[in-house]
Amino acid sequence: MEKLIITACICGAEVTKEHNPAVPYTVEEIAEQAYGAYRAGASIIHLHVRWDDGTPTQDKDRFDACMKAIYEKCPDVIIQPSTGGAVGMSNDERLQPITLRPEMATLDCGTCNFGGDDIFVNTENMIIDFATKMNALNIKPEVEVFDKGMIDMAKRLAKKGYIKTPMHFDFVMGVNGGISGDPRDLVFMAGSIPEGSTWTVAGVGRFEFPMAVMGIIMGGHVRVGFEDNVYLSKGVLAKSNAELVEKVVRLARELGREIATPDEARKILGLAPRG
Repeated sequence: MEKLIITACICGAEVTKEHNPAVPYTVEEIAEQAYGAYRAGASIIHLHVRWDDGTPTQDKDRFDACMKAIYEKCPDVIIQPSTGGAVGMSNDERLQPITLRPEMATLDCGTCNFGGDDIFVNTENMIIDFATKMNALNIKPEVEVFDKGMIDMAKRLAKKGYIKTPMHFDFVMGVNGGISGDPRDLVFMAGSIPEGSTWTVAGVGRFEFPMAVMGIIMGGHVRVGFEDNVYLSKGVLAKSNAELVEKVVRLARELGREIATPDEARKILGLAPRG
């Protein structure tokens, strides 16, 4: 079984310091949380950014500042900016970070109800537009899917040449409006992607560590971090993203999976060596 790639989603766009005081907002806080996760074993930093007051933003200059600060501390890490941004942002707003030419970026492949009146909109034409612009900049998309129909969308667009293969999927499990985080659901999702694809599982809230264990056992990869869950265990707030990564590393070692370095992750994902 290949080595385990751990992605750390260090802040997201929705979680706040009211949920956990360690959630990072400032450039310095984001860099420090990324560094801790990297030292703990994360090869990929899935990156959202905030203004200092915690407001989510897709501002190119803010991404640039955060990415530079992270690279200063972890020069070989893979930084994967989000193009999801936050609910209600325009396409142009969401796409700003790809102009910085990261190695990877997220590509959401469907629309999802996020609860109440919040709808995370990704029409077919939007997905094609985002994928085309990523291709032009040689950015590998992480195909974000919240349900089986989004896998089918990605497969259809790959056949048409809009998404390059082999694809790398991120199964986001347990989001309100998306597929749940039961073992049955992960087996279903993993069995629905094209042969030769790679995948990561991101369990949200109480599903984070059960899905991590499943991902480790099934030969997939794992995402953890404050964006998805702020607790180390039931009722116990994590002190840092590093604590969440450390728990996955312990689980992986108990289950016989070695942890991939950033360069090993690049080989697994088909990314060019960083140099």
